[in-house]
Amino acid sequence: MKVPDSAVQISGNTLTIHLVDVPVVDAFAFPPPLPPAPENGIYPVTLIPARISFDITYTKSGLPREIHPESRDPLSPVNWGGEMWDATNSGTFSLTYTDGSFSASGNFSSQGNFGEMGTEHNGVFVDRDERNASSAGPAASSQAQVTQTAEGAKQAGRTVLLKGHVPVKVSNQ
Repeated sequence: MKVPDSAVQISGNTLTIHLVDVPVVDAFAFPPPLPPAPENGIYPVTLIPARISFDITYTKSGLPREIHPESRDPLSPVNWGGEMWDATNSGTFSLTYTDGSFSASGNFSSQGNFGEMGTEHNGVFVDRDERNASSAGPAASSQAQVTQTAEGAKQAGRTVLLKGHVPVKVSNQ
């Protein structure tokens, strides 16, 4: 589902998303398999029209971590760079089938789980951003040092192991 810009609000360390009655489809398998050609006009996969509403708030905390690409392989999961903060989220949701046969609602929180938010660049943008930074010359390097000093010390580098993900080496370089 595409989230419209009007549904996203950013204020300080907080990002909120508010959606109301967005049309979606529910399926009994995820992802729903592509249906084969119907036999006798009956599809083996049922997609159920529904509407969903939710509010979610993400809050970043602590100091940012600079992420630098660990690979130039375009298919590598570590071919990205950015600035990331530890973060939490919480929110509420409701879903109703269009025919009224089912509905659900509740709340959720990332408390006790891993979470982060920030900005990233990947794909062709990793190389473009790296080239722009290196071709800017010594003046840009001096400015970066002044900016970093003004912001204060950032967190020391560390390796983070995520469940089901590739280890990502983070540093403040």
